Amino acid sequence: MFQCILVPTDGSDITKTAVSTAIDLARAVGAKLHTISVKEPYPYSAMSEMQLVPPQEFFDAQERIAVTRVNMVREACSAAGLSCEVHTVEAMHAWEAIIEHAQSKECDLIVMASHGRRGVSSLLLGSETQRVLTHTKVPVLVVR
Repeated sequence: MFQCILVPTDGSDITKTAVSTAIDLARAVGAKLHTISVKEPYPYSAMSEMQLVPPQEFFDAQERIAVTRVNMVREACSAAGLSCEVHTVEAMHAWEAIIEHAQSKECDLIVMASHGRRGVSSLLLGSETQRVLTHTKVPVLVVR
């Protein structure tokens, strides 16, 4: 069965459902659990005087947010009697970072949330989950 599960988190309520599912599954099959939160890169501007937030302040805020998110997963795992390896990474595209992380940690399952958008809103808003499904070779369990 599964030995290493990755559950990405963005801190949303729907992600909490995916985390809970990943924890239950990891406990049931005795798998290791990893979590990742992807930080946005600094939006550099050609005109430095137009930057609203200094780069270091932006990086520090992104790190605080990401660490808070992965620590929530770590705490949920701890309450369930599981350990969880936590990671934060910076990437332009979250879906690419998730796939790369799953490969580097040799995860054999990714558990992700989906908002279940359909039609035009799905096309306009896009979906990190959909992109992971499209581009990864690792099985993905989608939780709604």
